[in-house]
Amino acid sequence: MPAKQERFTALDVFRGMTICFMIIVNAPGSGADVWTPLDHAYWFGFTPTDLVFPSFLFAVGNALSFSKNKFDNDSAFLGKVFKRTVIIFLLGYLMYWFPFFHRTGGTWVFNTLANTRIMGVLQRIALCYFFGALIVHYSSQKAAVIISALLLAGYWVFLFLFGEPGKEFTMLGNAGTKLDILIMGNAHLYHDKGGPIAFDPEGLLSTFPAIVNVIAGYLAGAFVQRKGKNYESVAKLFICGGLLIILALFFGQFFPIAKKLWTSSFTLLTIGTDLAILALLVYAIEIENMKTGTRFFLAFGKNALVIYLLSELLLTTLQLIWLRPQLSFYDWINQVFYQRLFPGPPGTLMFALCYMFVCWLVAYLLDKNKIYIKI
Repeated sequence: MPAKQERFTALDVFRGMTICFMIIVNAPGSGADVWTPLDHAYWFGFTPTDLVFPSFLFAVGNALSFSKNKFDNDSAFLGKVFKRTVIIFLLGYLMYWFPFFHRTGGTWVFNTLANTRIMGVLQRIALCYFFGALIVHYSSQKAAVIISALLLAGYWVFLFLFGEPGKEFTMLGNAGTKLDILIMGNAHLYHDKGGPIAFDPEGLLSTFPAIVNVIAGYLAGAFVQRKGKNYESVAKLFICGGLLIILALFFGQFFPIAKKLWTSSFTLLTIGTDLAILALLVYAIEIENMKTGTRFFLAFGKNALVIYLLSELLLTTLQLIWLRPQLSFYDWINQVFYQRLFPGPPGTLMFALCYMFVCWLVAYLLDKNKIYIKI
């Protein structure tokens, strides 16, 4: 009989792998161009880095498949979901506000709320978790699939109808940017490298197709639990993933694959890829009983959000500490060590890997002492 609520190591390893690579791509060194696979596609297209954030949302959905039936009544469920959503959203907001001050002409100036970014990675995770949890809790799996299709199709139609004619998929002409500016204002959006152009890759409108990544993760997790550890499960995950990838590539001819717009074709492509990765992990870990490397990723997975938050705050702190005017510790260590030993893009990769290992050490110590911080 298939396991009902048995914890699958493959799902936990998947989440840990996602956090591991999320830290690597968010912490490239300085002093040279970023190693190409660790950089996002500029606009249209797809790189391995573009898969990381969708995979985290997919992992959030996996976790929902285990927690969905743990609540005695709807009020307990809604209370838990609402509380968790608010906490994650506020943590994301505070993370972008941190360190609350900045240097101007050698003096410290308070970062006003008027110029603080509202949306962001954790904020999107919070909203996708909230809506995804409600959808999978109050609807059947078939209904969840239909809702997902409507979200993807509706997003495509919305961009066409309300975007600037001929520029529906451009940075400033798409309907999402216009909506973000209208609701949140220019000052509360993401400005790349502090420039004047306001565009938020985690904007309000593009959050809707991202909800589908959470729903897909839930459906995949529920399927694995229902069918159990066997070749049939692996084969079906692979087949479904392959079909979604083919559909995404076909759909991409009409609605281009773009992570920063989180287009519907991008959503399908990332879900299909995640299903294939999950199938491979189920086969290797659950069927072939592979142990090599699993403990490394499990340490990340057991305190996923906390370690991600730590990685972002620590990185900001390294950039905040100045060894001399205009030279942060972050830039200094890259100049005197990583770029001297590994000139160019390899140096940025080595810094990212070392930084990831520092974060892993914290995750390992927390796991070793059985400290699990639930958010």
